[in-house]
Amino acid sequence: MTVSLKRLFLVAITLLVIPLLGLSLWSSLTEPQITDRLQLYQTDLLLHVNELQVDDPQDANLLAARKAVLGNDPLKTALEQYQDVRQSAATNLQKFQQQLPAPAASDDPIAAPTAPIPSTQDKLQNSQTLTNIQKQSDLLQQLDLRIGLLQADQDNIQPALATWAKLTQSGNPPSQSAQLANVLTGLWSEPPQIFPNAEELLQKQLEGWFRYKALSRLYQLQQRTEALNTLEDQEQQVAQQTLVKLALVSTVPTLGAVIGVALIVWLSIRWLLGAGQSRETTGSLAWQVPWDWEVIAWVLIVGFFFAGQIAIPGLLGIGSRILSQVGISASLAAVGGRAKAFYTLTYYLLMAGTGLFVLYRAVKPFSPLANDWFRLTGKRNWFLWGLGGYFVALPLMFAVSLVNQQFWQGQGGSNPLLQIVLEEGDPVALLIFFFTAAVAAPIFEETLFRGFLLPSLTRYLPVWGAIGVSSLIFATAHLSLSEVLPLTTLGIVLGTVYTRSRGLLASMLLHSLWNSVTMIGLFILGSGVE
Repeated sequence: MTVSLKRLFLVAITLLVIPLLGLSLWSSLTEPQITDRLQLYQTDLLLHVNELQVDDPQDANLLAARKAVLGNDPLKTALEQYQDVRQSAATNLQKFQQQLPAPAASDDPIAAPTAPIPSTQDKLQNSQTLTNIQKQSDLLQQLDLRIGLLQADQDNIQPALATWAKLTQSGNPPSQSAQLANVLTGLWSEPPQIFPNAEELLQKQLEGWFRYKALSRLYQLQQRTEALNTLEDQEQQVAQQTLVKLALVSTVPTLGAVIGVALIVWLSIRWLLGAGQSRETTGSLAWQVPWDWEVIAWVLIVGFFFAGQIAIPGLLGIGSRILSQVGISASLAAVGGRAKAFYTLTYYLLMAGTGLFVLYRAVKPFSPLANDWFRLTGKRNWFLWGLGGYFVALPLMFAVSLVNQQFWQGQGGSNPLLQIVLEEGDPVALLIFFFTAAVAAPIFEETLFRGFLLPSLTRYLPVWGAIGVSSLIFATAHLSLSEVLPLTTLGIVLGTVYTRSRGLLASMLLHSLWNSVTMIGLFILGSGVE
């Protein structure tokens, strides 16, 4: 391909990619974050721990751990959190409802209102909006069921009955949530009313602490002492296991953040005391870049965005349709989580392989490169730099996430993989997801964004500017508006670690640790709800 044709192709691909990326980012604006869901999962675990009975008053360690995890009033806190999430869900539902086209007005007051015939794009958008409306409506029903149980457990019976009444009055025929609300209303009414299928509905439609509370009420009313004792014994076992899980989820990152703050203070003091003495200036950290902006754009636009966000998803979609025509897709769907895991891994390996191939072909004409290009070990201890970078990233990400959450208010989208892992129970699927996030992603993304993009930008920007711009592109590539600020912060830490250590293994380790701890935390939270 001649230079002029190659440049023309690059311009055409860029004009295609930029609007599609902008559309993907804009569409994430109306997508909910996973933050609220994570908060409720942790709240559900706290409710289990609240049931833990400490038989030995001398067991100071267990008492201290229980108090540290629960706080002062866990039931009140849980109710407030559920009500906050419900308010957010109601706001989202209203936004989605407003996105539906309103019927056009008519001059004839008798004639039915008409609307223009929607285009195919409008139909797809309306279909997605209706799907979002249904999801939010279902979520509101589930939240009302749980809010009512929290109110009833705190002896606020009338508010609980009023909460469930909203469900029993909606829908004809009644939905499963409405049927369950009827059962719960009967259990806490005066006098109580027990429906014939009460236990079956409670077992099937409730989970975790909420199932325990509802079944406990049922068995008490039925005077089934043996069943009640068995249920309480099971809950005590769950509560003890959950206390350990919550301690891992909350204590380990907190200790890591404390270490990170200490490292930040130490590095700041060292930098202040050594300013003017260190010979390693930001200018000396820049790379010798033999290529220009066109090579950078070619690798980034064609090798990553076009291949990863357009071409490969399109090919996989065509493959999926072919499989459905020959009857294979049904068997894949039956595998469930494993099919999603294999699809995710296949997609990522194809994207990484294509991106790295384009990168290799783009820089090959400039070989041999200088010694500090794409080095793994670098000139400093890569393990210490990667581990230390992870600790430093923890408090920074905590602080940025708090600000970010206040700004986005639960909107802006999240990585869909997080939700899948949170709800996945298959060990094989989880192992595949873990490999994708903790091994494949760090190797590819660090090679592309830190190994190639960051050094390449030092031809046109100072080192700190190259770190910032490459981090922003890295964050934007995840296609969720709410994740741009946190991931940019993480990218800055990754870029600083790579720039100072000069080794990709350092940033790969940091990246892998971050993804690994996140995945393990999601697994622990998701495994503790039942």
